[in-house]
Amino acid sequence: MYKKFVMVILSFISIFVIVGCANEDDSTSPNDEITQNENTETDHSGTDHSGMDHSSSGEVPEGLKEAENPTYPVGSKAIIKEAHMEGMEGAEATIVGAYDTVAYAISYNPTTGGERVTNHKWVIHEEIPEAGEEPLEPGTEVTVDAAHMEGMEGATAEIDFAEKTTVYMIDFTTTTEGEEVTNHKWVTESELSRSSD
Repeated sequence: MYKKFVMVILSFISIFVIVGCANEDDSTSPNDEITQNENTETDHSGTDHSGMDHSSSGEVPEGLKEAENPTYPVGSKAIIKEAHMEGMEGAEATIVGAYDTVAYAISYNPTTGGERVTNHKWVIHEEIPEAGEEPLEPGTEVTVDAAHMEGMEGATAEIDFAEKTTVYMIDFTTTTEGEEVTNHKWVTESELSRSSD
């Protein structure tokens, strides 16, 4: 009789433990799913900058010549007048590098698929392996050796127009999300204005 009583008690305890564990799993699982969904949405919105990589390593193409007397010397401040991406226009930039070259606006089909990118600014002469010595004419097809955007490196591009200018590598903080951007390539001289500082 005593053994039966103990067995019944143990059975009830086992049932309570199993039910308790099941309820605990059920209660945590939906919360985990919500957290994952929220994280996914946040990550997606936080990295959407039109496919452009804000920051870079700071390495420059071989053969790129530093500007001898740039309007905005290295270490100086300037205001960005153009919006290549969200949060760029109106931001204060610190000049990291200044180089004399030819800057190109290009159109290309990303190597990763998706819609054609038109009038992308900027790819420079030294980022086009077959460029040669002279500036390229509009309509020329080239291969791009730059990874400013996903699917750009190795893409066949068409030159939209060229601008002989000083290009700048810059650091800045986005005006929208406060994101720190370092070694951004490239902005041209006409896309900058004097800082009030």
